Amino acid sequence: MMPRLKVLEIERFAIHDGPGIRTAVFLQGCPLRCPWCANPESQEIINHLMYKQDSCLKCSGCVEICPLKALRIKAERVVINRDVCDGCGKCAVVCPTQSIRFVQMDLSVDEVVNEVAKDEAYYQTSGGGVTISGGEVFVQFDGFLSLIKECKKRGFHVAVETTGQTSKEKLLEAEAYIDTFLWDIKHVDATKLKKETLGDLNLILANLDLIDPEKLIIRMPVIPGFNDDEETILAVFKLASSKGIKRVDLLPYHRLGLNKYRQLDRPYTLDCEAINPNELLKYLDYHKKYGLKISIGG
Repeated sequence: MMPRLKVLEIERFAIHDGPGIRTAVFLQGCPLRCPWCANPESQEIINHLMYKQDSCLKCSGCVEICPLKALRIKAERVVINRDVCDGCGKCAVVCPTQSIRFVQMDLSVDEVVNEVAKDEAYYQTSGGGVTISGGEVFVQFDGFLSLIKECKKRGFHVAVETTGQTSKEKLLEAEAYIDTFLWDIKHVDATKLKKETLGDLNLILANLDLIDPEKLIIRMPVIPGFNDDEETILAVFKLASSKGIKRVDLLPYHRLGLNKYRQLDRPYTLDCEAINPNELLKYLDYHKKYGLKISIGG
């Protein structure tokens, strides 16, 4: 039996997730816990309930239909007892403004492939394809592996965005079906990376060495107070250059995910302003020194 996938979103016409026009499939599950994560609902493989107060009519329909009495209205908003909610979805069905919704899609591999195949004409004309992202794609390994195999059978270019935090065996098994790796390098200091994200730099770099550098693009999220200093950014350039990797994308920190934390009733702990991409333009001048193509924003 073909495994199923817990999918957060399928995004069409993605132009920053690999070459050409692409369809991006976002899977749930991640071993890291980055404070700046723009998709906090991707971290755990559960059907998250999202609540948008701004569009809520406070009509009480969701409160009345909830069989577990997990919802109530207080102070002009719906209050959710997430310890009681079992994700039955009845509240989302009756919400007239979609202020309450559940984000997880439980899809077969065939269903995902058939969906992305609708954009095949764009892949052919632009040199694009399918990008599998997360979360961390290797968390749902069996489904992920089946998905990229099926995509390759269809002749699609496959890109994968990964933290690199997985086992050697899984990485090598999947590598044959992946054309481009968008590989996150968040820091070159193992202690800082572990403290802030739970990332294992030694594992990430050991896995990086297993991949043909022609397949690799390094992506570095630039985060204020964590890795936005010149020393750290140049160290990532040096790392890429030393391994024969030809491209590094600097991804300036943004706060677009802030509303998702509110919708999940979670605190957003990173207290800093977004980085203006223009602040990173000076790093483009290092392309000759390190033999790299350096991009801002992917």
